[in-house]
Amino acid sequence: MPAGSGAEPVVFEPIYKERVWGGRQLETDLGRELPEAETPFGEAWEIVDRPDDRGRVAAGEHAGRTLQELWTEHREELFGAGLEGAGPDFPMLLKILDARRHLSVQVHPPASVAGELGGEAKTEMWYVLAADPGAKLFVGVKEGVTRESFERAVEEGRTEETLHVLEPEVGEFLFIPSGRLHAIGAGLVLFEMQQNSDTVYRVFDWNRVGLDGAPRQLHTEEALRCIDFSDVAPSMGEADGERLVDCEHFRVDRWRLEPGTPRGGGEPRFALYTVVEGTVSCGASTFGPGGSFLLPVGGAPLAAPAGAVVLRTTLP
Repeated sequence: MPAGSGAEPVVFEPIYKERVWGGRQLETDLGRELPEAETPFGEAWEIVDRPDDRGRVAAGEHAGRTLQELWTEHREELFGAGLEGAGPDFPMLLKILDARRHLSVQVHPPASVAGELGGEAKTEMWYVLAADPGAKLFVGVKEGVTRESFERAVEEGRTEETLHVLEPEVGEFLFIPSGRLHAIGAGLVLFEMQQNSDTVYRVFDWNRVGLDGAPRQLHTEEALRCIDFSDVAPSMGEADGERLVDCEHFRVDRWRLEPGTPRGGGEPRFALYTVVEGTVSCGASTFGPGGSFLLPVGGAPLAAPAGAVVLRTTLP
């Protein structure tokens, strides 16, 4: 793909993940054609470069090639200059999540302990695309909860009593730094941007069994080493203008595209886009809600004849 003005967006084939807590809302809410008609899919990995899950280009000049191949062989051409030290794998992972049941109460390890535990650090953020009435996020701990009282509650089956609860609305977002205890509640469809990591330590799984009929594995000792117990009663995020999240791993902005006013394009660095409202055209492609793409160096501008909202993710 040439790195000139108007370069086309790169679209990847989603990788769908069956989850005990998943459902079919990606089909009903976002118009996806999901495989396996009865399977509960909880995650669509939209842009991913994991060792066992290499996102593959769906169409166009690089159709059939993986994100890993593009990142390795065309880094400066497609992604921009100055990224030599950004690692051998593409550093971010973009997902759409469908939670029909509560996810496990879990934590991702901070970099300070991830290596000792044999995992990878993981910071992420969520943006609410759809929410059933009363849907909840469980984030951080309640006032007065200590490591000792939390550990005792886990042992006695009272974990839920320790968790701080939020009831998010569509269009709200939440930053999840590594070390923050969290669980997505039933009835939510979320955009997720995260570091390229897949390390999760579960501490409570609502006393249920997995898809195989067996209790799901917990990682209580590892989780206790990772949880930030000073993270008491956190709130949903507050935007700073268009900027939603600005951390060392990614930046996420919310752009409101006005009818008839193209925006972006022609830039010296790549960006990831996800449509959250309306319909967006970019080059020869059109994207509806939930549509995600990578816009390379010199990419075409975005346009929305009837107006739209997109999330734009870049590296710091």
